[in-house]
Amino acid sequence: MKSGFPSTSPFRLPPWAIRLARRQQNSMAGAADRMRFVIQLALTNVTAQTGGPFGAAVFETKTGRLIAIGVNVVEPTNCSLAHAEVVALANAHANLKQFDLSAPGMPKLTLVTSCEPCAMCYGAILWSGVRNVVCAARGSDAAAIGFDEAPKPKNWVATLEDRGISVTRDLCRDEAIAAFQRYQQTDGRIYNARKGLT
Repeated sequence: MKSGFPSTSPFRLPPWAIRLARRQQNSMAGAADRMRFVIQLALTNVTAQTGGPFGAAVFETKTGRLIAIGVNVVEPTNCSLAHAEVVALANAHANLKQFDLSAPGMPKLTLVTSCEPCAMCYGAILWSGVRNVVCAARGSDAAAIGFDEAPKPKNWVATLEDRGISVTRDLCRDEAIAAFQRYQQTDGRIYNARKGLT
């Protein structure tokens, strides 16, 4: 299996993100190491001014091998679907040439994300086939700087776990919040489709 980036990505990743993924050849066994890598994606997306303060990656659960990355590229792609989690999952599907990431013969995969999923990303996780989700910031942290995470079930963690997807929350939460604060300090655009509806 290839690692980190498909040659035909469904979403255009910033060049720096592709370079960072290519440099990440060593497996990351620890959950905190994987999360810090994902938060680095989010923070670099802010400092490079290539999108919102969100990063995600798909790893082999057991080995920590990087399968695919994603950053929020909603604005540069003009696509409201281009959240970090969706980009990472789409790239994992493309990279592994598999629409079901839990298909027979596939290793168990983990989605590591700098923020818990919004309503859309929650749905994408349900259908993706990943077996684990690890989150840093909470949706309320993203909402605190103005992002609309949209309603999702209050028992979203239990719903995922009922479907065989384990969820870990708040890993390196403060570091992920720092990326949000940096985005806010740099006057990063808080896009929100509901602004025209209110």
